[in-house]
Amino acid sequence: MRFARFLTVALLSAAFVAGCTTASPGWTYLPAPSVTPPPSSEASAEASGPAGSDSADLVMISASGVKFEQTTVTAPADTPFQVQFENKDPGTPHNIALHLGDVNGEELFKGEVFSGVATRVYDVQALDAGAYAFVCTVHPTMTGTLTVE
Repeated sequence: MRFARFLTVALLSAAFVAGCTTASPGWTYLPAPSVTPPPSSEASAEASGPAGSDSADLVMISASGVKFEQTTVTAPADTPFQVQFENKDPGTPHNIALHLGDVNGEELFKGEVFSGVATRVYDVQALDAGAYAFVCTVHPTMTGTLTVE
């Protein structure tokens, strides 16, 4: 009787161990593919296709350490432009919003929030000449000045 109980426990243990050690995993982790919509001539808060860095209509801003690395940038007046935003903070969500005057002014543009490390290119509608604030809506202490001339 003891031998039968021992044999039963041994067989169940062997079956359990064999079931837990398969040659191939039952799942794998693959991150979701990055989807970038095609460029548009319309103003858009969504990311667009890549833009050439030699374009006069491209404003480059980056974030690292939960702060913008550029605190002042310039864009052309009365013409649509693009903002290439590089989020260097791993796993931290950021975006860029543009406000008339200062951070308390009217929000004129709000880009897609995305986690780093990644880059997005935002299409921004034409703005009149003047001073604008750019801010991360997730971290409102992240601010800078956009001069449109």
